[in-house]
Amino acid sequence: MSSNLLVVDVGNSNVVLGVYRDDDLLNSWRLATARERTADEYGILVKQLTDGTINGALEGVIVSSVVPPLNSTMASMIEKYFGVTALFVEPGVKTGIAIHVDNPQEVGADRIVNCVAVHDKYGGPSIIVDFGTATTFDVVTADAKYVGGVIAPGITISAEALFARAARLPRVDIRRPPTVIGTNTVVNMQSGLYFGYLGLVDGILARMKREVAGVKKVIATGGLASLLAQDSEYIEEVDEDLTLKGLKIIYDRNRAPRRGRSR
Repeated sequence: MSSNLLVVDVGNSNVVLGVYRDDDLLNSWRLATARERTADEYGILVKQLTDGTINGALEGVIVSSVVPPLNSTMASMIEKYFGVTALFVEPGVKTGIAIHVDNPQEVGADRIVNCVAVHDKYGGPSIIVDFGTATTFDVVTADAKYVGGVIAPGITISAEALFARAARLPRVDIRRPPTVIGTNTVVNMQSGLYFGYLGLVDGILARMKREVAGVKKVIATGGLASLLAQDSEYIEEVDEDLTLKGLKIIYDRNRAPRRGRSR
């Protein structure tokens, strides 16, 4: 019998949801993260989005979150509206990734989930670039160790700082301009944001590849990954569902122990 799994990634800007039936990702959705929403408000939204996709019983829910104030809200919503206890990616959950950094508890759950997905598909060493509120760069080794990474302000944060601090500059869309040299203020700004941020990304990746020998794959995910990857010298592939795939893998790795008796 087919089983349904709801996967949830709670980020600072967006909550991304996906529904798996067995090993197939049937659909995914993106909600704005709103810390003031109640469990009922999230429940109504999530039920409306997923009702046409979840057919039959829901086997389970797995959540990764980098917004601790929303964890209890999500747990309550899932219990009330879906009738299951959510598995949160946190210490004690089997991920298959050993965290080799100074303070493992500082590492965002989404970063480990991404490493799980990339290592499962490509092995290592691999580099993951996640374009979110912050842009993170992470390294997973061939023997499934998370050995660290980089955190940079996201391109949207950079743009908002420019709009806020420069009174005469207009608010512009973040997009790739046709040329680097712009002939008006809007294109000047778009060029600086796009190509400037691209320089940040490729500059960091170049230095990471000098420190990590034999990188097998550089893969990007996140909302603006497709936009920036087209001109990157180092990003080889974009997978917008990377975190959802990692959540599915982690759920499967914890399913048998959760059903049986703990050792």
